[in-house]
Amino acid sequence: MFTRSVVILLLLVLVLTPVSSQENDTVVVVTHDSFAASETVIEAFESHTGITVEILRAGDAGTMVNQSILSVNNPLGDVLYGIDNTFLSRALKAEIFATYESPELQYVDASLIPDVNHAVTPIDYGDVCLNYDIAYFDDNEVALPSSLADLTLTEYQGLLVVENPATSSPGLAFLLATIAVFGAEGNYSYLDYWRDLRSNDVLVVDGWTEAYFAEFSAPGRDTGTRPLVVSYASSPPAEVLFSENPEDGPFTGALVGDDMCFRQVEYAGVLVNARNPGGAQQFIDFMLSPAFQEDLPLNMFVFPARENIELPEIFAELAEIPEQPAALAPAEIEAYREDWIQAWSEVMLR
Repeated sequence: MFTRSVVILLLLVLVLTPVSSQENDTVVVVTHDSFAASETVIEAFESHTGITVEILRAGDAGTMVNQSILSVNNPLGDVLYGIDNTFLSRALKAEIFATYESPELQYVDASLIPDVNHAVTPIDYGDVCLNYDIAYFDDNEVALPSSLADLTLTEYQGLLVVENPATSSPGLAFLLATIAVFGAEGNYSYLDYWRDLRSNDVLVVDGWTEAYFAEFSAPGRDTGTRPLVVSYASSPPAEVLFSENPEDGPFTGALVGDDMCFRQVEYAGVLVNARNPGGAQQFIDFMLSPAFQEDLPLNMFVFPARENIELPEIFAELAEIPEQPAALAPAEIEAYREDWIQAWSEVMLR
């Protein structure tokens, strides 16, 4: 028979013994379908830490967040990456993140760090902007629009295609830009602006792929007739990178004037009740490391949150960063997002 002291000693050993190797040696990263990273970069993390990385893609950003909220007591993984400022408040309200302040934050652009007590960590950012077909505007001698208001002018009638904000992340970002510029109330609100766009024959489609590859008139499209499209500031370098003749240079551009773009910041956070919170913290540190940050632009076509990261040559030459993007507070977006989308739908889709 064991004595009482021996039993207590055995219990202490069990409590202090690390959990199973699978829980300690694997970190599950819950992310969106667009996640991409070089194998060599991920392998370097695994080699350095002894932790295996398992990537769990959970749909688009909205679906990923909803699933993570529903599974907060038994999370899908250890760390969530890819939640942006349009969905951040929803996740914070549901308290799905554990607090973690990465030591790598000292190297991050301070303007990207949200005031949320380190519930999440900024990893990258990108700007939703209008892209344009360079040849169309050159051949037709039409001046480029210099503001969102310009898009209601007759010279741009029938030229613009946008995405439905209820079904598209860039569509929602563009809607938020119009709300930031024109306001939700007043003599001329965002709804008045959208009524004018509708009168000017704007085309609304469900998603970015349809808008960019089927309706946009840039070279290589068989059906596109619209020389203005809601896309990203990083789309022009992507076009050149994947072009059959990259030496020909860019054939699309991005309009990055003041208040013409909406900045999406992507964050990562340790999930509450994670099986491997320590591994999640290490992976967040890794995502802010120079190796991962340098890998971002040509994999996910976003800009690194860490300062002083050298951009790939094609990004440095062709990807413009708006000096003054339109902005709305995450809490305001969370409070009114659904109302704004519903009101927009009544104006544009009835």
